[in-house]
Amino acid sequence: MKTSGNTILITGGSAGIGLAIAKQFAAQGNQLIITGRNLDRLAKAVAELNNVAAGQANVSAIQGDVADATDAERLVQQVKADYPQLNVLINNAGSAYAYSLDEGNTFDRASEEILINYLAIARLTDLLLPVLKQQPEAAIVNVTSIVAFAPFAGVPTYSVSKAALHTYTQLLREQLKAGPVQVYELMPPLVNTDFSQAIGGASGIPPEEVAAELLEAFRDGQLDVPVGQTKAVYQPATFV
Repeated sequence: MKTSGNTILITGGSAGIGLAIAKQFAAQGNQLIITGRNLDRLAKAVAELNNVAAGQANVSAIQGDVADATDAERLVQQVKADYPQLNVLINNAGSAYAYSLDEGNTFDRASEEILINYLAIARLTDLLLPVLKQQPEAAIVNVTSIVAFAPFAGVPTYSVSKAALHTYTQLLREQLKAGPVQVYELMPPLVNTDFSQAIGGASGIPPEEVAAELLEAFRDGQLDVPVGQTKAVYQPATFV
């Protein structure tokens, strides 16, 4: 997959791993569209990205919650109207609860995590696949996690949701392998972001390391991208 000249949509691109990925690709001369729920954070991220790009990329932001059906539809319509050349979708937005299953309220927490970390990704992918398939070269990147392979009791239903996303990603790749859309799975370990502080994120790797691994995977055409400690537990998918 080429690393420059792409038009890339990154969900949850205003902070953490998403912003680090955006910076890596901005520096390579790609057009970037980032999404997020917080308008102020998006504006700050766009300013940072334009500084990184130094005139080598066009950067814009679309506010919205991709887990909300109305926002997702609005996002897709805007992309189709303004960025018909979109050829890379990076599904990065996510949610996690640190809790114990014996506390109760598992259903509500799991419902939110499954919606944001899996179902919303499946919906957005469905809506944007027709656009991606029109391009000569295209990619979908789903950001899963080490917990898809080694569940962590501190984030029980987050682990479940990432395992679901992992399986979906592998099956999506298998079913799209004859076409122009490559399907990547980015599998970070614990990463030091605001998102992960409740589960000890301060001891995690920097998000820039995750982003650099993805950029290298694009260069090499490496569809499975385990990062850091994930490499020790990752197992390639098999199909029956």
